[in-house]
Amino acid sequence: MDAAFDVVALAASAGGLTALSSVLADLPAGFPAGILVVQHLDPRHRSLMADILNRRTRLEVKQAEDGDHLVPGRVYIAPPNRHLLLNGDGSLSLTQTELVHFVRPSADLLFESVAAGYEHRAIAVVLSGSGGDGSMGVKAIKKMGGTVLAQDQRTSEFFGMPGAAIDSGNVDFVLPLEEIAPALVTLVMKGQAQ
Repeated sequence: MDAAFDVVALAASAGGLTALSSVLADLPAGFPAGILVVQHLDPRHRSLMADILNRRTRLEVKQAEDGDHLVPGRVYIAPPNRHLLLNGDGSLSLTQTELVHFVRPSADLLFESVAAGYEHRAIAVVLSGSGGDGSMGVKAIKKMGGTVLAQDQRTSEFFGMPGAAIDSGNVDFVLPLEEIAPALVTLVMKGQAQ
């Protein structure tokens, strides 16, 4: 029973914790794809994000470490001030290369790495956030045959990131927050006995 997709990459910034909590809380325990999360965080503080999200979802959430391997049903959060990249062999890399659009971690870099390694088996999701991070990355996802979702304006606390992704013309589905998790379940688990 293969999943239709291997990886879901989520990106968020301002207002993102609420959005991520909502999406992850609504995913089922046996979700058959690995999940990578870039959330812009203050680099000066230890992130409690994995702890917070762990309490709100049936999936295992951990802060990504260099060399981790993508496991279905596990959520990997980019640590503060590190870019998170997914390699073609399923291993994760953390880098401190330069800021991209003034941010690190960068959704664009994550999406581009996911697109290169996983092509049509990748989904990118752009959630609430200010700025335009992710809008270049979704282009890579689309070009390689992947699928892109973006949060709609009504349910986004900050519409900068989803709006920029939508304006790029590379978003397949613009959805209110509460419909994103069900859409991911449908996309990833279609063809599986529900």
